[in-house]
Amino acid sequence: MKPAALWYLESINLYKLLCPVKLQADMGQHTYLNYKKNDYIYFESQDADSIFFVAKGRVKIFYRTPHKEEVVKSILSSGEIFGELALAEEKTRSDFAQAMDNDTLICVWKLADLKNLLLEDKELSFKVVKLMGLKLFKMQRKVDLLIFKDTRTRVVEFLKDAAEWKGKKVGAEMLIMTPLTHGDIAKLIGLSRQSVSTILNDLKAENQIYFDRRRILIRNLPTLA
Repeated sequence: MKPAALWYLESINLYKLLCPVKLQADMGQHTYLNYKKNDYIYFESQDADSIFFVAKGRVKIFYRTPHKEEVVKSILSSGEIFGELALAEEKTRSDFAQAMDNDTLICVWKLADLKNLLLEDKELSFKVVKLMGLKLFKMQRKVDLLIFKDTRTRVVEFLKDAAEWKGKKVGAEMLIMTPLTHGDIAKLIGLSRQSVSTILNDLKAENQIYFDRRRILIRNLPTLA
C-alpha cells in the first residue's frame, strides 16, 4: 500500500473524534448546518474562519476560471474535512463549497476553537498535519493526470487511486462503494461525461471492471489497464 493510503487510514477517525454523533447531550458543543442540493456552504473570497466536516451527503469544492468555467477540485463524502487551509493562515476562501445532495449535514468548527484544541492535543495536531499532506498529494496526482495522461489512462488511474484510498478487497477483486456519477468523475479528471462513460463501458466489456450506480468492482487491480 502506498504511504498516502496509510495516511488516509490513520486520519479516518478525525471526523468521529471532532464531531461525535449528534445526540441531545452533544447538540450544544458543535454547530450542525443542513443544506439542500446546490446550496453554497461558502463562497470564494469569504472570510476563512471555520473548518467543516461532512456528516451526511456530498460536497463539491471548485473554483471558476476567468472565463467562468467550473473546475472541480474534489468531491467529498461523509467523514471528510474541507476548508482546512484556514489552518495554514488562509484569510479568505480561494474556492467555493457547494452541497451536492438534499439534506446535506455539515459539522462546523470555528477556527479559533480548533486551533486551541490542536495546541492542547499533539496527537490530534499530528493527524491534521498528515491529512493536509495527503490532500496535497492527491492534488499533485490530479495535476499529473490532467497534464501527462491520455483519456483512458486518466480513467484507469482514477480507478486505481479510488481503490487505494477507499477500496475493499473481496477475494481477488477490489470493491469501491461510491456515489459518484460518470459526470462527477469527468469533472474530477477533466474529461467529458460521454468520454468517461465510453471508457468505463469498454473496461466493463473487457471484463476488467463491473459497475452500477453505487459501486465499482475491479476484477484484478494489478492488471487493470
